[in-house]
Amino acid sequence: MENVPYKTLLPEGVRTGTVMRIRGVVPDKAGRFHVNLLCSEEEGAEVALHFNPRMDQSTVVFNTKEKGTWGQEERGHGLPFQRGQPFEVLLIATEQGYKAVVGDSEYHHFRHRIPPARVRLLEVGGDLQLESVKVF
Repeated sequence: MENVPYKTLLPEGVRTGTVMRIRGVVPDKAGRFHVNLLCSEEEGAEVALHFNPRMDQSTVVFNTKEKGTWGQEERGHGLPFQRGQPFEVLLIATEQGYKAVVGDSEYHHFRHRIPPARVRLLEVGGDLQLESVKVF
């Protein structure tokens, strides 16, 4: 088990083919959790990818944050997470964006708005029991 919020440095940034695997369990009373790809370690850092499953709204929101402002939200189709159930998310960097794979199926492809080479930090937080984070 990892403590939340969990942060891991990505000093090389993210390049095409980088895979970030997040495994955990959604608690019974979970509201929402997030995975952020941050451009720096500073407070208020720009967010190249905000992946935000919201059990309280039965949706998953994808977004970016540039110059302190959130961009246009994108929502995936349906909610592939269930309270009380384990999950595995793969965030795969492609030339066009980030492919989110939940379980065995591609869930959403979020196009790059901030160059992935600027990413420096992977952060996982919110209502989840985090088992492991791997970047390869």
